[in-house]
Amino acid sequence: MPQTLKFQQVDVFSSTPTEGNPLAVVGAADDMTDAQMAAFARWTNLSETTFLMRPTHPDADYRVRIFTTTRELPFAGHPTLGSCFVWLDNGGVPKGEEIVQECGAGLVRIRRDGSRLAFSAPPLLRSGPVETETLQTIAAGLRIPVEQIVASQWADNGPGWVAVMLADRDALLAIRPDYTAFKGLNVGVVAPWTGADKEADFEVRAFTGDLGAEDPVTGSLNASLAQWLIPAGLAPSIYTARQGTAMGHRGRINIKQVGEQIWIGGDVQQCIEGKLMI
Repeated sequence: MPQTLKFQQVDVFSSTPTEGNPLAVVGAADDMTDAQMAAFARWTNLSETTFLMRPTHPDADYRVRIFTTTRELPFAGHPTLGSCFVWLDNGGVPKGEEIVQECGAGLVRIRRDGSRLAFSAPPLLRSGPVETETLQTIAAGLRIPVEQIVASQWADNGPGWVAVMLADRDALLAIRPDYTAFKGLNVGVVAPWTGADKEADFEVRAFTGDLGAEDPVTGSLNASLAQWLIPAGLAPSIYTARQGTAMGHRGRINIKQVGEQIWIGGDVQQCIEGKLMI
């Protein structure tokens, strides 16, 4: 007999449904096998699919496993906010003022600010200067001269991000990447948004070399970018970023540093609700 589980699909980092990044969430998935989770994530064909479970850590409110179409991730940003939204929507009650999510990267704190959720940026697994050869690979993948990269940093908090900055938003939006040239690198690109028409402080794009695709709105990348840009003096302690413009999306990410901690926030919209039979 197949299992019947609650299934929801939400849109993360947007106040309007279909303009952010979609996420599939399966509830009460404790009895699903690894193979079933991986197969369902391939079938949804979304950047990530998550599975909610009972926590194993005494301080956690729930546990989540995060799958792309090809692998499991220890942490990802928009799946964190989307999974938390679904957990709360299904009657989840946190033990304290903050919600504590258990995932492969450990415990992640999440706050509620009205209708918006925000997660605490997890520690970077890798930071520091980007090697010359790696910068040349990134430039080849972006199809730009390496001289157009005005700053760079390893900014990996799980998915393997390496980040570069361009001088202006127009140059960023003009990029038409060559994914094979990235040689498997996951590359985040950021540029300041200037002018009277600006709707955010920065524009961001995320190119996943391992999947050969652009991600519409990426919480993990924006978390790691903030951990680079704010300490380096390239961004203020509170700023907003837009992502997905080149794909017809209007994702909006709110970044705030409180003390030593950086919080990554955004809106989540319910789009689909149903049952999964697997």
